[in-house]
Amino acid sequence: MSPAPVALSQATVGDLDPAVATPSYDRSAVTPGVVHLGVGGFHRAHQAMYLDALMNQGEALDWGIVGVGVLAHDKRIVETLNAQDGLYTLVLKHPDGRREPRVIGSIVGMLLAPDDPEAVLARMTDPQTRIVSLTITEGSYLINQSTGEFDAEHPSIQGDLAQGAVPSTAFGYVVEALRRRKDAGTPPFTVMSCDNLPGNGDVARKTMIAFARLKDPGLADWMTAHVAFPNAMVDRITPVTADADKEALAQEFGVQDGWPVVCEPYTQWVLQDEFPLGRPPLEDVGVQVVDDVVPYELMKLRLLNASHQSLCYLGYLSGYRYAHEVCQDPLFVEFLLGYMNEEGRPTLPEVPGVDLDAYCHTLIERFANPQVRDTLARLCAESSDRIPKWLVPVIRDNLASGGQVGRSALVVAAWARYAEGVDEQGEPIEVVDHRKEAVMAAAAAQQEDPLAFLRDPTLFGDLAEQERFTAPYLASLEALHHSGARATTQATVDALRGA
Repeated sequence: MSPAPVALSQATVGDLDPAVATPSYDRSAVTPGVVHLGVGGFHRAHQAMYLDALMNQGEALDWGIVGVGVLAHDKRIVETLNAQDGLYTLVLKHPDGRREPRVIGSIVGMLLAPDDPEAVLARMTDPQTRIVSLTITEGSYLINQSTGEFDAEHPSIQGDLAQGAVPSTAFGYVVEALRRRKDAGTPPFTVMSCDNLPGNGDVARKTMIAFARLKDPGLADWMTAHVAFPNAMVDRITPVTADADKEALAQEFGVQDGWPVVCEPYTQWVLQDEFPLGRPPLEDVGVQVVDDVVPYELMKLRLLNASHQSLCYLGYLSGYRYAHEVCQDPLFVEFLLGYMNEEGRPTLPEVPGVDLDAYCHTLIERFANPQVRDTLARLCAESSDRIPKWLVPVIRDNLASGGQVGRSALVVAAWARYAEGVDEQGEPIEVVDHRKEAVMAAAAAQQEDPLAFLRDPTLFGDLAEQERFTAPYLASLEALHHSGARATTQATVDALRGA
């Protein structure tokens, strides 16, 4: 009979199975230097992991992380990590089935903002806090998709805009903390976005300063002059932790962890070097610290992210439910590589130090990892945030240059077919999108107007008027309705092979 699993904490970490890597540094010597808003799975698989790796090398002990749960529903993660003294297990899932567990120790405390807003602000205004980092999701930056500007009318921020309001959003906390630092003569922290969106630092700068200008124009001017918002490209597939992951960790390695994180082995972080108050020496653990993130960002958005969209709708309609199932199917592998090589790559600038052939094949290998079990439903969610940022720019560039658009047209048509809310077996599809009603209404209207889905200018601009795109789009949509996703993909691959 195997011994009972060990409940993870600072007191027990030394008792774990030797197969579980644990912090080699003295955690009592770690002091906070980073406040992080949004301690989800990705942050713990990525930024916190990199800082832990530095600490294991004896570096960056003054860059510990204090995590902040901004919303009431963050209570569970805050309580779980605090009960474990900030420790959690990161489990790498290798394609051959091996699990590689490692206890991460870089988080030194967690705060729940709704319970104690002043404790959060005190930590953010402490001079030792030199970076405030963010993973608050793409939609939380409140960019109006129609105008591209900050949505000053969004309901979530109206309370925070009142003078003297107690903050309740990331905007409210960052701007109030900066105001207090300005008034106290404390240099401003760097705001480091780690969210997966183009120009994430530029977006954070634009939206945070726009919010500040609504409250205090003088503060907004000061932020414009003094606060750094570096851009970053982040990459690691991190699926939602399942109960089975907790059970496997307990049974195989004897670790009882209330909220472990699972992820693929691959990781990448490209970071603009703009940190007036200093930063950890992240280049020592493989982070690419550069002057210009844009080429790497475009590479990821137009190859990895757009390829996720290229596989998810077609794969789901073909009966698959996981990314690895799609990417173990030679038909879809050929389709994806065709998209990457013939449509995505021609729109990219030079990417210094990257072999794009190897990168594309590595993407297929990552997607095909059966241990990650990344669901197509997750990849299909919030498409109205994703397709306009990831795929539409590829289409526009190729239309302008005379490049190919046939595969992209099929992907957009597959989204339009998916958004009808019924699969090829007549079973309902749960469409998850903050614009769900508008998207599904446009998909329903395709029966009368085949271009109805494409006519939404907030998503597609004028693509409905571009005949070189609408011709393959309409052909793809008709084929999806009459022949199904797999046959349509096969026909597209056959038609474009060698084109």
